[in-house]
Amino acid sequence: MRLGPVELPALVVPRLGLAAFRRRAVVHLAFLLLALATVGLVLTVLIDQKERAYQRYAQGFRQSLSEIVLQLRHPSGQLALLNPTMGAGDRDGQAPVLLPFSAIDFDDQNKAQRAVEMAGCGLRWPDGSSLCAAVGANAYAGGFLYLVGSLDSGPLAGREHGALDLGGVHRARVTVKARGGTQTWIAPFEGAASADGTQRGRLTGFLGAGPQLPGKARPVREFRGWLWREGPCAEGSSGPDCARRTFYSIRLPVEAFQDALFDDAGRRARPVWPPADLDQMRVRVELLAPAQSGAETSAEVPVEPPALFDSARPGASLALSLDKIGASLQPGETLRIERLGRQSTTLAERRGPELSERALPWLIHVMRRLPVQGEILGVGAGTDAAEIRWLTASDDVATPSGRYRLDLRGDLRSLDRQLALEARPLAWLAAAMLAAVGLAWLMVELGLIRGIAVLTKRAAAVSYNMQDARAEQRIGELDVADLRGRDELGILAGSLADALTRVKDGLRREQLRAEREREMWHAVGHEIMSPLQSLMVLHGAGDDPSHRYVQRMQQAVKVLYGSAPPSEALASADLHTEALDLAAFCREVAANAHYAGIDHVSFDTALPEPQPVHAEAYALEDAVTHVLRNADRYRPEGTPIAITLAAGGPGVVLLQIRNQGPRIEDTMLEQIFEYGVSDTAPQVNGERRGQGLFVAKTYLAKMDGSIRAFNVPDGVVFEMSLRRAAA
Repeated sequence: MRLGPVELPALVVPRLGLAAFRRRAVVHLAFLLLALATVGLVLTVLIDQKERAYQRYAQGFRQSLSEIVLQLRHPSGQLALLNPTMGAGDRDGQAPVLLPFSAIDFDDQNKAQRAVEMAGCGLRWPDGSSLCAAVGANAYAGGFLYLVGSLDSGPLAGREHGALDLGGVHRARVTVKARGGTQTWIAPFEGAASADGTQRGRLTGFLGAGPQLPGKARPVREFRGWLWREGPCAEGSSGPDCARRTFYSIRLPVEAFQDALFDDAGRRARPVWPPADLDQMRVRVELLAPAQSGAETSAEVPVEPPALFDSARPGASLALSLDKIGASLQPGETLRIERLGRQSTTLAERRGPELSERALPWLIHVMRRLPVQGEILGVGAGTDAAEIRWLTASDDVATPSGRYRLDLRGDLRSLDRQLALEARPLAWLAAAMLAAVGLAWLMVELGLIRGIAVLTKRAAAVSYNMQDARAEQRIGELDVADLRGRDELGILAGSLADALTRVKDGLRREQLRAEREREMWHAVGHEIMSPLQSLMVLHGAGDDPSHRYVQRMQQAVKVLYGSAPPSEALASADLHTEALDLAAFCREVAANAHYAGIDHVSFDTALPEPQPVHAEAYALEDAVTHVLRNADRYRPEGTPIAITLAAGGPGVVLLQIRNQGPRIEDTMLEQIFEYGVSDTAPQVNGERRGQGLFVAKTYLAKMDGSIRAFNVPDGVVFEMSLRRAAA
């Protein structure tokens, strides 16, 4: 009968463990570590940047206060403290300021100029002119108003002694508005030019605005003023009549100040100094040029001459003020200046500028949570800098009018916002790197790893379905052609697909061959059973030695030439155990061993007889015979094989077969009982299949026993354990 094509069953796909995807996990872990390393690198840079910024800020914070204190201890700084409302003036003039020293030596040009420059009380205009209107810190110095300034001017026309008409001379006009009244002084220049073009002279003060003095006008005795015109020509001017730097110094008596020095009885009183309304006063200084020749004049309405300088004009700027002191503050810093005394008063409070840009909120939060050692901020080690939000420092400044307390407060949250602004490019760079890592991972996952995973599962399915003797019953159709391609994975998948095609074709051919071989063995077994039946009749007597062996041959043919392979046939064979005297059985096997070609077999036992065990006589004899043949094969020629009985554990009897000869490798002591395992080369007339010890192990297991092998110094011992039966 001709066989048709064999259809293979469906493929059984195993459930793979984590080890099968170890490479995939390694790739994923590598990308994860790369992303974590990127984040860690960015955080490390940000932490280092924050630590450095905090350290610089802490040092700069203390240095900033020291610089402010040093600046306020300078006369110019003390001037700003003494005059917190100091300004550039208005159309009525300037408010006098309180000097940090008692008076100005107005008679000496150098001393007066140095005092004004040191105190920084001079207002400056864009054309280079300046003016300082001030009072001394000591009320008992006379209560004078000092006017010191400079400007560029040409030759000055001086007044002749006794002249009443001031229209043709240069003169200074000072107007003071105080306590609801106005007082004006006119001070003509009295001096002559020298040969080198420089001029020096005095300013004689008269009450009134001029330009015409009354007939009996007398100068104000306490009004003193000087004017100096000297130095090189100003830029853009030349010749003997060029414009030169002109410096003036005036001491002006103020009756309101002098009245405060004495009481109604003419005694010196303890005045309140400086006057409480000092910042309400206005002083206007004008330097008037001579009237132009030919100009029409009127006795009732005098013509106002042109002014070389007028302090009421706009554009003046202060050299220093509390506003400028606060300009050096950092964002988030607050400077508070308090005057100490019986009743402390806040003199000024200045804040640093606000950040012009807004940082990302999440980046501010990250910068705020980054750890920084507390000792950097000078608050002790072990303190979390994230809990420190403010830095404070204070110092005192002493002035002639009292002491002042400076409190500087820094807000670290503003520093975190500033750091977040600076870290924004780094954050975008880190985001770009993480995006690149994520994109690379996605490409590798979709383009390579997923295909490898599919190929791994399908290859594992092939390995799983090919790993036992029933592979032909489990292997099914496996198609990896969909993974073919020009890349490495596609080439590998194509090679596997071709190999699987050849394996499937070979498996189908092997199945067909096995079917034919099984039919042939069935026929052989059928032909052998007929002569065996005849032999059983010829040797049917129980005392005939051949009867036992013919019966064993008949049993073996039934088992080996059934419908299953030898290993499955032996495993599925049914044994009927009964109580067997193991001592008598071993004595008979040893006596009949020479019939099987095994000589010099002895038996000895120290156990009392009989020794009943649960066993099946033919199967146990078959197992013992296979072990004896194995011992005979490896013993030196002429050496004995000893069969002994010994007591095992409770309810167990041990049957030991010992031979002399080579030892068995330790790694093979358990494997020699597997089907098909043999360490000898094929014989000339046949081949050893590695079946005998497998048969012994299988039969003993069915009799609820076991077999093992172990080495002794001169050979090997095979030990069979059998369960005792009731006597």
